[in-house]
This record gives sequence, C-alpha cells and structure tokens, in this order.
Amino acid sequence: MNTLNQNKSKKFATGWLIVVACMLIQAIPFGVASNIQPQFVSYVVEEKGFTLAGFSLIFTLGTIVSAVASPFIGMMFNKISAKTMYLLGAILSGGGFLAFSMCQELWQFYIVAGIVQVGTSIISSIGIPLLINSWFDDTTKGKALGLAFAGSGLGNIFLQQMTAYSLVNFGSSKSYLMFGALSLIVGIPVSLLFLRMPKNNSEIVKGNKKENGKEESQNTTTVEWGYTFKEAKNLKFFWILALGLFFLGMYVSALAVQYPAYLKVHLAIDPKFVGNVGSVFALFSLGGNLFGGALFDKLGVTKGLIIAFILAGVSCLALMFAGQMEVLAIVFAALKGLSVFAYMMGPSLLVGAFFGNKEFGAILGVVQIFFAVGFAAGSSVFGLLVDNMGYGVAWWVVFAFIIVCYGSLIVASIGMTKLNKERIANLTNNSTKKAI
Repeated sequence: MNTLNQNKSKKFATGWLIVVACMLIQAIPFGVASNIQPQFVSYVVEEKGFTLAGFSLIFTLGTIVSAVASPFIGMMFNKISAKTMYLLGAILSGGGFLAFSMCQELWQFYIVAGIVQVGTSIISSIGIPLLINSWFDDTTKGKALGLAFAGSGLGNIFLQQMTAYSLVNFGSSKSYLMFGALSLIVGIPVSLLFLRMPKNNSEIVKGNKKENGKEESQNTTTVEWGYTFKEAKNLKFFWILALGLFFLGMYVSALAVQYPAYLKVHLAIDPKFVGNVGSVFALFSLGGNLFGGALFDKLGVTKGLIIAFILAGVSCLALMFAGQMEVLAIVFAALKGLSVFAYMMGPSLLVGAFFGNKEFGAILGVVQIFFAVGFAAGSSVFGLLVDNMGYGVAWWVVFAFIIVCYGSLIVASIGMTKLNKERIANLTNNSTKKAI
C-alpha cells in the first residue's frame, strides 16, 4: 500500500513538473516571441526608416508561415522525440528573435519573423497541447492546460515593463539581442532537463470522475481508440470542427483588434476609460485559462462550449450597446477575458477529446490552419463591413460569426461523443473476445 502511494505521488509530481516547465516556456520564450514585439514597431520604423505598414507585415507573414508549417510540425512530433523538437523550437524562437538585432533590410525582418513563429509553434501552440494531452487524462488535462497557458499572462506582466525600459535606454537592436538571449537561456535548459513524453501509460496523471455520486478511479483498463489523421479527415465532424475554428478566429480577431477604435472614435468615449477597458480585459484573461480548464474538466466538452458561447455572445452584445451605457464596455472586457480559454486551449482540447492521442499533433497542426486563416481575415472583413455598412451591421455580423462558430463546435462535440462511445465499445468487445 505504501509503495502504491509512493508511485502515485511520483507520477503526480512528474506530471505537474511538466506543467511548471510549460509555464516557463510560455512565460519567457513564447512571451518574448509573441507578446513584446509590438513595442519594437515604432522604434524599428524610426531607426531603420521603414514605413509602418511595411514593417507591420511581419505579424501577418509570421502568422501565415506558422500556419502553413503547423501540420508538418505535428507530423514531426510523431517521428522525433519531444525533447529534440523542443530544443529545435527553442533555438529557432529565441535565436531568431536574437537575429532581429542583425537585420537591416525589411526582407530580412520578414524571413526572421517566419523562423521565429515556426519555433514558437513548436514550443507553444503545437508542443504544449501535445505534452499535456499525453501526460494527463480527460479529467485533469483541462486544468493542466489552463495552468500551462497561464504562464504567458504571468510572464507578460514583467516582460512588458522590461521591454519598455530596454527600448528607451538601449534601442531596438540591443534589446532584440538581450531578449533573444533571455529566451535561449530559459528555453534550452528547460527543454533539455524537464520536457519529455511519458514513458508508458502508468506515468499518466489520472483524476477521479464521479458516477452515481461516488468517485471512481480512472485506473481502469482502456483501449487505444484514437484516430489517425487519414481516418479523422474522412469524418464529417472533422470538417464541422474546422468550420467552427475558422469562425472562432474570425470573431476573436474582430473583437480583439477593433474595439478600441469603436469605443474611442465612433462612440467618442474618453481614451482613459478605453484604457481601463483594456486593463480589465488583461486582468480577467489572466484567470480565463484557469477558469476554462476547470470548466472543461468538471462539465465536459459540450457543456464547456455552451458556457463559452454564452460568454462570447453576451460579451459581443455588451460591446454593441456600450453607446447607451458605458459600463457595458467593462462588461464586454470582463466576459471576453473569461472566454479567452475558447481560443487559447479550445482547439487542442477539442482535438484531444474528439480524436485521441494516436496522431494528435498532426491533426492539431491541420485544424490550427483554419483558426489562423480566420484570425488573419477577421479584422479585415470587419473593416470592410464598417466602411460599407457601418458599425451596427458589422457587429451583428460578428455576432453571427459567434453563433456559427459555437453551433458548429457543439454539433461536432455531440457527434464525436456518440461516435467515440460506439468506437470504444466495439474495440473493447473485440479486445475481450481476443483475450478469451
């Protein structure tokens, strides 16, 4: 009995150590590559003589390159060890950011931005969900993923201040060098010392689920029910999921990018109040991933999606009617912050729940493309709607995006839950027959 408790404690400690390591990756290497770059824009434009539009293209090009690379990254995780992949990703992400310090021409910044975002996809958007999905079962992975992604918000609190100080005192080139070095100093040791896949099923952290009012251990015998990418793409629910993620990207992009101009210019709200709206969003988004992870663990995927739908829908409506009551802008920010889990961890949690671990990385890499394309298009589509039809129509279209998004995801969730129950039952029966 004592030995059993020791093994359980060791398994628990190892699994959550992986989460802490992922939090560090999100806080520094990911934070450096993704969160502080906007602060460099005005400095680089002034120092190098680029146009604002020309330099700002690094964000679009980086997103496109990482989206195209995502399926290949997912497939590489199936063939190469996680430790090696993370080491490669940390070098590309941190080393690439450091290489910005040597760029002089605009095309050089474009190439390096692509390299940085490929590395960031390896260590964050593809790598972290893959690790968490492998180390934790369905009753614990939501909480673990929420904690892992929360590292980004925690790290950002310090990185933003450090970046502002560095840029004022040292300029962009030296700041790129220092923050790139910081990324490497954290990313390489964490990758080498802590990050790995579980050696076998006994290392997976398993929680307890309640059935008929009693807690039951998850250490029951299971079968490998997951899908290959070839099998998954032949299912109609795969494409319904993809459609939902496309519209997820569309509405998230429109809400995230367009609300300041809407409040400040169209509604003529005090800029200080608009700044407070941004602060409220930042505050609530810090807990959004933790809230969402616990939500999915406790209620399951379908109910979690329904709550995300309510949060996103009410958030959008609050913003639309902020002209009549300014406090609704604060309601928008708080609810949108709480719903951040829908796009931060949603795609990976859904892929794991729908298609299992067999080729998780490859499937996640493909569905990420649909979200990325939607995110890239969302703000531009909104701008066109505003120019031609006004803000009123544009916001109602965004609300329609939310309905289509969560309608698709909920349909896919219900369909895959039913399909997987049948699949697991058939595999279990076949396994039992073979054993007899």
